[in-house]
Order: sequence, then C-alpha cells, then structure tokens
Amino acid sequence: MKQIILGTAGHIDHGKTSLIKAATGINTDRLKEEKERGITIELGFASIDLPSGQHLGIVDVPGHEKFVKHMVAGATGIDIVAMVIAADEGVMPQTREHLEICTLLGIKHAFVVLTKIDMVDEEWLELVLDDINDFIQGTFLENSCIVTVSSVTGQGIDEFIRMLDTLCAQIPSRQPSAFFRLPIDRIFTMHGFGTIITGSLISGNVRVGDSVMLYPSLIKSKVRGIQVHNQSVDAAESGMRTAINMQGLEKAVIQRGDILASPDALKPSYMLDVTLHYLGSCKKPLKNRARIRFHSGTSEILGVLILLENDELAQGEDTVAQIHLEAPIAAVKDDHFVLRSYSPVRTIGGGQILNPIPGKHKRFKPEIIDNLKALGHRTPEEIIAYHVGQAGFKGVSMADIKIMVNLSDKRIRTGIQGLLSNRTLVQIDKEHKIYIHGDSLELLKKQTSANLIAYHEANPLKKGMPKEELKSKLPSYLQAKLFNLILNLLIKTKTVMHEQDTVRMANHKVSLGMDQAVLRKNISEQYRDSRLTPPYFKALCKTLGAEISQAKDVLLLLVNEGLLVKAKDDLYFDADALDNLKKQLVRFLETKGEITTPQFKEMTGASRKYVIPLIEYFDAQNVTLRVGDIRKLRSGQTK
Repeated sequence: MKQIILGTAGHIDHGKTSLIKAATGINTDRLKEEKERGITIELGFASIDLPSGQHLGIVDVPGHEKFVKHMVAGATGIDIVAMVIAADEGVMPQTREHLEICTLLGIKHAFVVLTKIDMVDEEWLELVLDDINDFIQGTFLENSCIVTVSSVTGQGIDEFIRMLDTLCAQIPSRQPSAFFRLPIDRIFTMHGFGTIITGSLISGNVRVGDSVMLYPSLIKSKVRGIQVHNQSVDAAESGMRTAINMQGLEKAVIQRGDILASPDALKPSYMLDVTLHYLGSCKKPLKNRARIRFHSGTSEILGVLILLENDELAQGEDTVAQIHLEAPIAAVKDDHFVLRSYSPVRTIGGGQILNPIPGKHKRFKPEIIDNLKALGHRTPEEIIAYHVGQAGFKGVSMADIKIMVNLSDKRIRTGIQGLLSNRTLVQIDKEHKIYIHGDSLELLKKQTSANLIAYHEANPLKKGMPKEELKSKLPSYLQAKLFNLILNLLIKTKTVMHEQDTVRMANHKVSLGMDQAVLRKNISEQYRDSRLTPPYFKALCKTLGAEISQAKDVLLLLVNEGLLVKAKDDLYFDADALDNLKKQLVRFLETKGEITTPQFKEMTGASRKYVIPLIEYFDAQNVTLRVGDIRKLRSGQTK
C-alpha cells in the first residue's frame, strides 16, 4: 500500500486543528501553551484509516505568521495539502503565504476546506466561495474541489474524508531513490528509551539495527527502535511519519533541520546551485547578494543569494542562482526550497536545487548560466557527464554522482555503464568508483606529453624526465592512480617510453650541438686515458675550460650511455677500466678468499684517494663484503 501524508495549511484560527480532531479524534495541539492560548505553535501529528483501507499520516502546521518556518518544516514530505479557509473570515494573509509556500515546494495534490460554515448564513457563504474561486485561479488549486465543513456540528466531515480517499487513489507511488532520508522536525527524550527523533521519511527505507548518520554533523548512531503512527515496527519506508529511537545519541547534539540518512551517503555543503522563482507578490526587485533565510526540509539557514546573470531580479521572474549559506546543509538534486527575506521576514521565492555540492561560480558567465538552466531538462546521462566534466582532473565519485542526480541506484548504474561504453567516462579508481570525463583524460594526456617535450627541449642531453618530477608538473590534487593510468595509456600507444624511473617521449633522442660534441669527445678521452686515476670533475672542467653546468650535462649523458660510472660525488671512472678491475678483483678473491686494503691498492696502482672510493664502490655494488679490515667475495659473484 502507498504511504501518503496529508498536511494542513491556512491562516491562524481558521480551524485546521479542529478539523483534524473532528476527522480523527486526535488533538494535535500537545503543548500546554497551545491548549491555553488556543493556537497551534508547533507541528502536530495524527493519522486516519480511510474507507478504502488507506492509512494516512497527517501533519498539522501552525498558521500564525510568527511560525511560518514551522509551517515550511511541516510541509516537507507531504503528498496532499488541505488549504483551510474559515467561512467567517475568508482569504487572509497567511492563506496567501501558505499557498505560495506550497507552490514553491512543488505540492501537486490539494483541495480547499472551507471551515466554520456553522458561523455564517447561506448568503455570506456564497460570497466567500466566490472569493475563494477568484483566489485559486491560476494556482495549483485552480481545478480542485472545495469541501465545506463544520468541526462543531460534524457537517461535511464525511465528505472531507471521502475527498482524502479520492485524492489518495490518484497519487502515484513515490519514485525510487538511492537514499534513505528523514528530515528531523522533532527531538525529545523518553524515560527508558533515550533520544527519539521524528520526521516524514521522504525517501528510501530504514530498519531496526541499521547504522545511520546525522547530517551535517556527521555523527553516527544506530536505529534502536521505530514507530509509525504510534505502532512499533521493524522497518519504515518513504511516505511514513516515522519516530526513531536513537542508540547512544544525546538530545543536545541533534536539532530540527538535521537529516538522518545512511552513513556517508550525503555531503554537507555551504553552497548550492538552484533554480529560483521570485514571487510576483513581492514589492520590489530582488538584488544580488541579498541576505536571505533558506528553508529546505526542516532546516532554516541564513545565507546570501548570488544572482549569476543579472544584478537584480524583477517580481515574478525566474533565474538560476547560487546560494552561499552560513551553515552547511546536506541536500540532493531536485530538493525544493523556500526563500524568506532576512528582515522583515516574508516569503519571497523558492525553487529546486540543481547541484547540492557545486564549486563557486563567477557571475555573468554565459556557459555556466546556460549549463545550469539546461540541468532541469537534461537526461540522467547528460547530467552525469556534465558534472564529471566540470570536475576536471579531480573526477567524481559514485557517492557524489548519486547526490547530483538523485535517482535509483539501478538507473544511475545503467547511465554510467552507457557512458563508460562510449568512452564519455573513464573509471580511474575501481575501489572508490571515481570517474573522469573522456575530454579531461585527453587533455591530461596532452599536458603530460607537453611537459615531457618541454623537458626534452630544456635538457636535450638527458635521456628522460624523472617520473616524480613529471607528476609534480601536473596539478597537486591529481591522484596517483590517474597519473599511472595516463602513463600506461601513453605507453600503450607508443607515445612515451618508461625506463626505470624516467619517462621520455618515444621519439626523443639525445642530440648534441657542435660544442657539446667536442666537449663529449674531450671528456670521454680524459677518463679513458686516466683509467683508475681520473681527475675530479671540477678539476677536469678547469682543465678543459668548460662551464660546469654544460659539462655536467655531457657527463651525465656519458653515464647514461654506460661509458662512465659514478663512484661518488665529483668522482667518475671509465666504465671499461672499472669492469676490468672488477674481474681482476673477483679472480683474486676466488683464489685468495679475502683482500686487504693495501693489497687492493697494489692491484690498482692508484693512490689512497682513489683506492678507498673504489673499494667502497664495489661494496655498494654487492661485489665485496667488508669484514673488519678485509673484504671477501659476496656469494653469487663471478668474474
């Protein structure tokens, strides 16, 4: 059976609470002050079993202008609104404001209930009905029925209940969602149970024992118990008025406006991209950076409105905008919201959320404005591709995609699979399901190649660029997995080559200029001729009259080519001479078993300043093993 919630709306003292009591037998005014003053201050709750067997949850909202924020909170999640108008007063200010709020919240199913008909005569009643018909023209109530009732005599109450039954049959089942979400509208403690929260479950379902998280504070808890319409149940689903007993959660950490959802399902944000309708009933244009009161779900948060395409918005106009909030909110795409002015407080507009976790936008950017306007009618695949494209090299996780699309898991997976198949998206992290747009991937490949080409131009004598240095040239937030993916793709297409810890363009070859070729020849000859007693590098530069930086590049080229070997800083040896010495050393150790430093000195015919670096070089190359003052041959070494 469908789960449906009725909400009341209307001016103060127009009989909303009395109507619900007459229909259900339940007095929704529970506070002492409400009973003493005879007005509703807080949200009230009731339920009724309709003739068809449909069980209906009811939210009774306050009508006083001081409690409109409570009315907005109560309207969250309702399927049907009963617009209550008293016959003795007719349409009043809060009647109009409540109608505007219900319109902004996207409520589609409604009817008018004309109460207190026992207090007026037939002639007056006809005048009020004419007034109401004029009032609802052009609104979502235009073609709705008007039920006349008296909560005192009971006249019309049966018709009121039949109307509810008729509307319930017309309401389609709620769309499946990837989220369990319950905006909290009441928090209290009960002896023996602890903290209990209530709210209208607007999407998904929850079971006893489920782990849950409080947003935006990100505090975790568990569901200890669930009640629906004062009955303990094992689970609750979308459309139910739900009370949840929280395990180990203090009342002080929860407040109205918080949302209960699955752990890590939502993402608090201080900014929202929205569509905005500015009410035609407002008295003056709405200016950019106006301070506003933002209402969504059961929350009220102060913020600033950023108009993206103009400096002010005329009455009755629509636009796209960004809202900067003073406190974070955990919302999803398509959530409805209401804006009220900061002071004096009045409902001024509202709309729907386009992106609940956007980046900050610059104003007057046609591309941004056009794309935001298009989000309202794009396909899920187009929306996913747009958001992933906007994220650039950072990519977007599946968790964020769910928030920005707000569809069922199955529909999102189908959309992503299609985008992966045509290479619009590429998965860069299987564990966390992170995706990057194909255009961003191609751009990153181009930037990587461009960095390598620039490096080769600046360092023509180096065979390649150190891998970590290449990564440092790309954005710092770039994930290692994405960097490795880019390299692998470039290697696969034979665009670049990866050798040990260096990367180079596949067509890169070390090229020497005329002066460098001469310098290479002179340096290699110096080391070849000096064998095991070469000059130190800085001394060699002086001998050749070469600049150290230029000579260093040529020297490293000779090392990379395998013609020279570095023994320690500033000291290099001819590779052939060093190889011959190694063979001689291995033969000696195979025969003698060990060698002393003086014996090694005699073998080389060199002075101590060369002998020590040479024997330590062979230690470092795992040719020899030092034991006290002698060296032995390491196992596995042969000549």
